[in-house]
Amino acid sequence: MKAVCVYCGSSPGANPIYTEAAQAFGRALVDSNLALVYGGGKVGLMGVIADTVMAGGGRAIGVIPELLVDKEVGHAGLTELHVVPDMHHRKKMMADLSDAFVAMPGGAGTLEELFEVYTWAQLGYHRKPVGVLNIGGFYDPLMSLLDHTVREGFMRQTYRDMLQTDSDPVALIAKLKRYHAPEKDKWADLRENV
Repeated sequence: MKAVCVYCGSSPGANPIYTEAAQAFGRALVDSNLALVYGGGKVGLMGVIADTVMAGGGRAIGVIPELLVDKEVGHAGLTELHVVPDMHHRKKMMADLSDAFVAMPGGAGTLEELFEVYTWAQLGYHRKPVGVLNIGGFYDPLMSLLDHTVREGFMRQTYRDMLQTDSDPVALIAKLKRYHAPEKDKWADLRENV
């Protein structure tokens, strides 16, 4: 594992623990010799984690669509900043540059990005680990919802277990490094039950 894609808020959030967690995760990436791949912004948790990685001597690679560069939210002080035409190109490039994915606290965009790569993993489009840095219980309601989808028969426990979760950045990185994707994808399981 050489690079971790981090999805997180363009806002710092209401609680200072989110900023502290972004700093801790940035330091953990540097200490683990892992590059940061992220959305290229200089604002919110995005800016905090990128600034922390750069200050620690690590590599921060941003991927940002032209629209957001035009709004002057791009981070000019990164190792690399790729400007792409739109969100589709952004997400593909971020995925291609990364060996693992982590969602920190964030809004609709963070959730959308998390669920896209999580779904891709379930379908077998990639075998990379997907994780959640669950700061202050931020993602507890989401974890409960995923458990509910299992109980209601919309997701197998195997696929629920694919999502690595921890509140400690160092522990989460260790889980990502140990991760092994299920041998079968979702469709193989469904074919066997027909």
